[in-house]
Amino acid sequence: MPDVLLLALLVVAIAAGWWLGRRERRDRGAASAPPPLPHDYFVGLNYLLNDQQDQAIETFIGALEVNSDTVETHLALGNLFRNRGEADRAMKIHQNLLARPTLTTEQSERVQLELSRDFLALGLLDRAERLLEGLVRDTQDDELRGSARRLLIDLLEREREWQAALDVALPKLARQHDDIRRAAAHWLCELAEEERHSASPVLARRHLRQALATDARCVRANLLLAAMAHDTGQYKQAIKLLRRIPEQDATFTPLMLEPLAHAYRLLDDEEGLIRCLRELLDQAPSSAVITLLAKTLYHQGQDQDAIALIREQLERQPSLEAIHQLLSLSRHHAREEDERIELLERHTLTLVRARPRHRCRRCGFATETLHWQCPRCRNWGTTQPIDAPDRD
Repeated sequence: MPDVLLLALLVVAIAAGWWLGRRERRDRGAASAPPPLPHDYFVGLNYLLNDQQDQAIETFIGALEVNSDTVETHLALGNLFRNRGEADRAMKIHQNLLARPTLTTEQSERVQLELSRDFLALGLLDRAERLLEGLVRDTQDDELRGSARRLLIDLLEREREWQAALDVALPKLARQHDDIRRAAAHWLCELAEEERHSASPVLARRHLRQALATDARCVRANLLLAAMAHDTGQYKQAIKLLRRIPEQDATFTPLMLEPLAHAYRLLDDEEGLIRCLRELLDQAPSSAVITLLAKTLYHQGQDQDAIALIREQLERQPSLEAIHQLLSLSRHHAREEDERIELLERHTLTLVRARPRHRCRRCGFATETLHWQCPRCRNWGTTQPIDAPDRD
């Protein structure tokens, strides 16, 4: 059992004995002798000394009177249970508190907030939603209303109620918190994805423009707008939209390269693609851009330029991906098959493919697939490509 739990139990024991003793002294009069501590207090201590923490805490809870002076102790106990993964026991404590008529309005609202956290932990989302909506609507405490809003937003995200989450967050919370603003832009992108698949392109574009107005650095919105332009044959417009992404966030440049190359090739403009990639290389050097440029040069018959480009990249920033690309180009350029180069190329490709392609900058979660919302820390827009060449 963690030391912090033992400390919490001791605090509860002391609080129970002190409050019960003070109550009895008040009843008997200030001049009377100190009363003996109640039997339950010693029973609880006995459990504690015998390392029976669960029985001890239940005994102390039973002995601890619920009044305005002990609300904090009960809230601390409920939070302790929930943090231990026993949200059902936390819920019982908070429900018992809420049933007491002696609570002030402020105390009642705090208990409701904690009870909503219990409901969320137990998956009782409807009950949590009703409590949180009431707090957001009725409380006069700005700090408590802010906490209730954020919990309600988290709940609506879990239910994929994007428009409802927007209604709660915009405009107040989004103005105050960068994370909420970034998340709101992604909720709008989620709505746009749904509308795109349900053949509502006008609504989808409207939500994507709103996403960019909410968060100008929302790369996802420009990627989706470019994809929609591509779907309707507007390849030049798609290229224009994709070219904005390095200005929004250069770390997401690898995401735009495949659709960018596809659009140029549909326009039969390989030279335009080469110029574009060279411009990108001047703006923000990237191994992914170098790799695509080298491949494009090679397919245009400029194999020596392609190999020189990769060698230059290796001199500047050695990487396993660049070595693999150099081996691949060298093998294709060689007049005769070299089994040693082929073996090295095959093994470096295996090593490259074993490495994750994306990582969350907040929690470090690494994954092959890009998740706009990190599966571990649940932050939006924090999972970024690890700058590496295409592994195909």
